[in-house]
Amino acid sequence: MTQLKTLTIIAIAGLLGACSRPVAQFTHAGGQKAPSLVQFTNQSEKAETYEWDFGDGNKSTEASPTHRYLSSGNYTVKLKAMKDKKARIKEHRLLIEPPSKCLVDIETEFGHMLVELYDATPKHQENFIKLVDQGFFDSLMFHRVIEGFMIQGGDPDSKRAKPGQQLGSGGPGFTIPAEFVDTLVHTKGSLAAARQGDQVNPQKRSSGSQFYIVQGRPLTAPQLDLLEAQKNIRYSTAQREIYLKSGGTPFLDKEYTVFGRIIEGLDVLDQIAATKVDSFDRPKKDVRMKMKVIR
Repeated sequence: MTQLKTLTIIAIAGLLGACSRPVAQFTHAGGQKAPSLVQFTNQSEKAETYEWDFGDGNKSTEASPTHRYLSSGNYTVKLKAMKDKKARIKEHRLLIEPPSKCLVDIETEFGHMLVELYDATPKHQENFIKLVDQGFFDSLMFHRVIEGFMIQGGDPDSKRAKPGQQLGSGGPGFTIPAEFVDTLVHTKGSLAAARQGDQVNPQKRSSGSQFYIVQGRPLTAPQLDLLEAQKNIRYSTAQREIYLKSGGTPFLDKEYTVFGRIIEGLDVLDQIAATKVDSFDRPKKDVRMKMKVIR
């Protein structure tokens, strides 16, 4: 009888121990095409701490984290729910498909800017993608910043530039033919190619690597009317609305090739544009970049 009671107690203790083990469970929302922001909702029970493995080399210890997948792929997401020395793991498969557009992520200390490269400017698109894949832009600076105008980068000399060094003359050793498209104009967030002036570059060929991103300022209707008359341009209703509401630099239209635009991260553009600069418009604190093609 005593032996039976002992076995019963052991069985009950084992059952209670099993019942006290954590249960790992989660769901997720979002995530179809890269880049994709996915919200994970933790539904675990009897757990005190958590370890997430998102399957792309990144991890988190938050209870219900949000994670940004930059690349497409079939990821195995793991959640480890823990209490004391007990742990349980739950896995889900997460499929992120490639983007339907040509996209590049520009990472800075202020955050990310997601840029779409236009198919209508194939020479610039192809060249920019090639340089990004080569790591050409990584660690380069936004070496010229003018608030209310634009931020400029892509000078290879900026990678190891000394404080106060003047920049803006470096490049990969080649230029690209201009690709002017009427539908692509210098509204806020537009990505365009820098170049040498008309006196030495009458064909308006683009720099092989230097680029700028437009910030600009909102314009008035009379200002746009005057620019249309001076440059023999007729803006569409949509283009005028963007120039009037969000701003841009329309005086550069048909002068410099626009080959992309920011589709996420205009706030990052504004933060970089607001940095303090020296007399040569170089930020007093270096603002460096890292780029990745979204595939």
